[in-house]
Amino acid sequence: MNILQHLPNRQDVERIWGSLPHARLVGGVVRDLLINKPISDIDLATPEQPDEIMARLQKDKVKVIPTGLAHGTVTAVIHHRHYEITTLRKDVLTDGRHATVAWTSNWQEDAARRDFTINAIFCDRDGKIWDFFNGQQDLKDGRIRFVGHAAQRISEDVLRILRFFRFYARYGWGQADVEALQAIQQSSEKLKTLSAERIWSELRKILIGPKVEAVLRLMEELGVLSVIFPLGYDLSFFSQLMACEPPVEDLLRFFAIAKGKPSQIVHQFRLSKNQEKYLQSLAKFEKHLSSQDDDRVLKQLLANYPLNILISKSWLCQARILASPSKEWDQWRKRLVNMELPIFPIKGQDIVDMQLAQGPEIGCLFQKAREWWVKDGCNASRAECLAWLKQHSSKE
Repeated sequence: MNILQHLPNRQDVERIWGSLPHARLVGGVVRDLLINKPISDIDLATPEQPDEIMARLQKDKVKVIPTGLAHGTVTAVIHHRHYEITTLRKDVLTDGRHATVAWTSNWQEDAARRDFTINAIFCDRDGKIWDFFNGQQDLKDGRIRFVGHAAQRISEDVLRILRFFRFYARYGWGQADVEALQAIQQSSEKLKTLSAERIWSELRKILIGPKVEAVLRLMEELGVLSVIFPLGYDLSFFSQLMACEPPVEDLLRFFAIAKGKPSQIVHQFRLSKNQEKYLQSLAKFEKHLSSQDDDRVLKQLLANYPLNILISKSWLCQARILASPSKEWDQWRKRLVNMELPIFPIKGQDIVDMQLAQGPEIGCLFQKAREWWVKDGCNASRAECLAWLKQHSSKE
């Protein structure tokens, strides 16, 4: 069977083949076509060097971006879709983080520098498969195996340790490759040499991937978790959360497993300001939630906290209380999502216009009025709020 019959956007790829007839599909696209999985990215490899690749594509009026010339990669843009095209290469020098490469015309040399056998398979424009390291059989057997010697592949790029777990979760089953596990255990400390951004990029994919609990347990056994979580981790609570069947959200799952103050965690993983705000909000949230909360309480919560924080906190509460699926908690979240957002009907300018306070007193009076409004169930009208302001401002 020709796997290209299932290739998405095939006309786009045929345009690239028109310019680069010797190019071959490589990596994830071939792997997933072989097992009929959805295709995300389409990457190609070719013996032509970057300048020639760009010249040929531009001659055929294909937009091309020099995205990584030092590593031989350019990106063709067709119908707003991106296709990475990389010159065949071999590693000349590696330090565990970066590699110095040289161009080659040898397809097997290019395959030999890739991480796993299932990612080192090529497919040409006629649908012919080129598999130098038995990747197709490994794919059928659910075996994630490093190309060549596992220890050498890891020494070239330590991030491959985390990539192993990510691919094992998605494509592996049964006993994990023994050679790979031994090499990982011996090299786990080298993860400390990686940038926080690279670690987070792989870790978040593991957290939202399949078989996450089993994979994290394996990472713990091999000493990987203690390296990437130097502040500590909590697999027990993570398991309680997963038992509730929560949504596939990386930060929620990350919060459940990571120990330490949010500021320390954010610094360690170099998270964004928005991610920091999310973690800080969850950590500081002290309001008691109950699946029996009535609509009045839900409205008060919604007036004071962002919806996403309330939803996330509800999953954490459910994990601590039940550690199992719950129709009551599901209904709690459904009611909250469908509830209209309460809007306090007055503004600080109203206090100024009514000449009820001046300077800092304006903010103080406004806050007291809002607290009364929330405590009352967020039901008071604008007129009632203004009347409350007038009545209580004389008592200041």
